[in-house]
Amino acid sequence: MYAVIETSGHQFKVSQGDVIEIEGKDKKVGDAVAFDRVLLLGGKLGTPTVAGAQVTGEVVFAGLGEKIYIQKYRRGIAYRRRNGYRAAICRVKITGISG
Repeated sequence: MYAVIETSGHQFKVSQGDVIEIEGKDKKVGDAVAFDRVLLLGGKLGTPTVAGAQVTGEVVFAGLGEKIYIQKYRRGIAYRRRNGYRAAICRVKITGISG
């Protein structure tokens, strides 16, 4: 069985045992996570969500992702800027789909 969930403005197609990478600062390794916004469950389409459906998971990694650089450049006027940041991410292993 599979489900399509929405979290942090992103949609993921998941089944039991999958590992997804989501945004999250306040999560720690071993925490249980529940996703209530299930858009599709098996072949059942929600309007906009499937009533009573829930996807559960467990955090297996919590930390910072890879560094992303933002560069600005304007030709001819010696304007160059470079900035970077590392987004907080966590990897969640899907443990159950119910509904």
